[in-house]
Amino acid sequence: MIWVAIQTTKSKKLNLDVVWLDVANEYGSVPHEMIHLALRIYHVPEDIQMMLDDFFSGFRMSFSAGDYTTNWINQEVGIATRCTISPILLVMAWKSY
Repeated sequence: MIWVAIQTTKSKKLNLDVVWLDVANEYGSVPHEMIHLALRIYHVPEDIQMMLDDFFSGFRMSFSAGDYTTNWINQEVGIATRCTISPILLVMAWKSY
C-alpha cells in the first residue's frame, strides 16, 4: 500500500508526507492527567471536557486468580481504543507534552 502511494506520487511529481511511528502501547501509556491538560490547552469546551472526564473516571478493573478477586481499581492511565475520539486524544496528548 505505501509502495503504491510512493510510486504514484513520484510518477505524478507530487509531494508525499510519510510519518513512521514506533508505537509501543501508546494508547495504554497516556496518563489521564495528560489528556485533561491537552483538553485545556486546546480550549476544548468545558462540557466536552466534563463528558470525557466522566468517561475516563469510569475505567476500572479487578483481577481474579483462583478463589481470590481484588477490589475494583481505578485506571489512571490509558485511552480506550476502538473509540472515535481515541486517535485525536492521543495526538493532542503527544502535542501537549
